[in-house]
Amino acid sequence: MTDLSSHLSTTADAYDAVAVLYDELFRNALDNVPLDRAMLAAFAEVARATAAAGPVAELGCGPGHVTAHLRDLGLDVFGVDLSPVMIDIAREAYPDLRFEVGSMDALDLADGELNGIVSWYSAIHTPPQNLPSFFAEFRRVLAPEGHLLLAFFESEGDPVTEFDHKVTTAYRWPIDELAGLAGKAGFVEAGRMLRETREGERFGHGRLLMRKGE
Repeated sequence: MTDLSSHLSTTADAYDAVAVLYDELFRNALDNVPLDRAMLAAFAEVARATAAAGPVAELGCGPGHVTAHLRDLGLDVFGVDLSPVMIDIAREAYPDLRFEVGSMDALDLADGELNGIVSWYSAIHTPPQNLPSFFAEFRRVLAPEGHLLLAFFESEGDPVTEFDHKVTTAYRWPIDELAGLAGKAGFVEAGRMLRETREGERFGHGRLLMRKGE
């Protein structure tokens, strides 16, 4: 098993170091990607329709642009990220929203507190053998029938593949394998999407919308 605490510290330090540049590059990243906006809109619609009254959390929120987009879609949402510098940027950019430093594997939240979770490319840095513990934590904090939206790089027919992400080591997943892993953790697939590689991108993109099962 990978030393998770060391891995998390390395990831936080790596994002601290590039936080300002990352914000500049990705603040408007959703503007020209209608399929990504459509998947976030679908998540927001099912979250609003769920009986649970809790908020939605974006876990691994970075500088907060997706959190703000979810707010604009009508959700009660807050962001959590490992990187203190990212959280500082998010708080300055969106002072009306709540942002906290924290780790996805040990959330300071009660059981069943959340109506939904968005993990928008944040689980990609998790070593594959550690990902089940993250899914278990997601399931713990989600209310019954709460939804999870995962965005990740798809491996396009290859097995789980490590690659040289520009910030720190990351992993590409076959969509079926990732869905199966989430299923073993107690999630039921509600929908999926594969998006083609656009100009300037190296890999295809996967989206999984999951519901907390019984």
